[in-house]
Amino acid sequence: MSIKNNLLRRDFLKKSALATSGLAAFPFISKAASFQSSYNSSALKGKRVGIIGLDTSHSIAFAKGMNKEDANPKLLGYKVVAAYPHGSKDIVSSTERIPGYIDQMKEIGVEIVDSIASLLDKTDVILLETNDGRRHLEQVIPVLQAGKRVFIDKPIAASLEDTYKIFEASEKYNIPVWSSSSLRYTGGMDKLKNGEIGKVLGATTFSPAKYEETHPDLYWYAIHGVETLFTVMGTGCQSVSRTHTEGLDVVTGIWEGGRIGTFTGLRSPKGGYGGTAFGEKGQLNLGPYGGYMPLLEEVASYFDTGIVPVRPEETIEICAFMTAADLSKKKNGKHVSMEKVMNKAQ
Repeated sequence: MSIKNNLLRRDFLKKSALATSGLAAFPFISKAASFQSSYNSSALKGKRVGIIGLDTSHSIAFAKGMNKEDANPKLLGYKVVAAYPHGSKDIVSSTERIPGYIDQMKEIGVEIVDSIASLLDKTDVILLETNDGRRHLEQVIPVLQAGKRVFIDKPIAASLEDTYKIFEASEKYNIPVWSSSSLRYTGGMDKLKNGEIGKVLGATTFSPAKYEETHPDLYWYAIHGVETLFTVMGTGCQSVSRTHTEGLDVVTGIWEGGRIGTFTGLRSPKGGYGGTAFGEKGQLNLGPYGGYMPLLEEVASYFDTGIVPVRPEETIEICAFMTAADLSKKKNGKHVSMEKVMNKAQ
């Protein structure tokens, strides 16, 4: 019937089983001279990492995390060796970063290349970091055609339609892919996975929700808090409604079994990240934010095994939730069916 049902049950996705199965069980830089010696640009064949897109600070943070001499052993020896800098073409806040980030990459021994084809020749696995979700589909296709594993930073795309197309290409070329925000790995998630509050009945999360006119409202920055919400609640959201004001958004999802998940988007410059999960045995604070390293550990594990830690249907549902929220805003807060949104996008 829909890609959600047809695409996701195919054989290759058996290899893409949720690595952190406990979650599924819930219903729910200075001058070069000052630091160059701290980085090791050597990488074993098979563990050479390439980056697409130097228009986000994530590219720099990930490269430095992987390339330090004393890097986390869970990163399994992966090293960023080359980068293709061109991400967004027209988002000024992204494009203006590229020259400075090129310089920082060079300072830690990362080669700058002039095409994705050249990048693929020099690397084994890819971090697709382009800040502009509109470019992810076109940039991921040659990576999949080359048979290389690829992590796609959030948002996986700038539309639900492109999200489906990315997973269709993933299936076509038999390369499981995944996408995530680092907010999926906030401190409270392990306690949740271990059953500290029992069955999850609901959750509320919050994050900054800055606007970018080229992306649907929540896709650009609010995805951080939406990702946290789905990490707690899991798939199964049935309808979405949104209350919108100039300074705040409240998006409410109704999940199977009557469970309720709420995301609050903050447009104050001092907006932070966090949330609370509500369970049969009590409540759980979802903080603190753990930085990028927990996400990088999962990326390295995926590169090594080919097993994705976030199921495609969850990523699809996250994008459907954000699309439905946009539609609800246009309909003055009326409930929008998730099933209808997903079917229409195919």
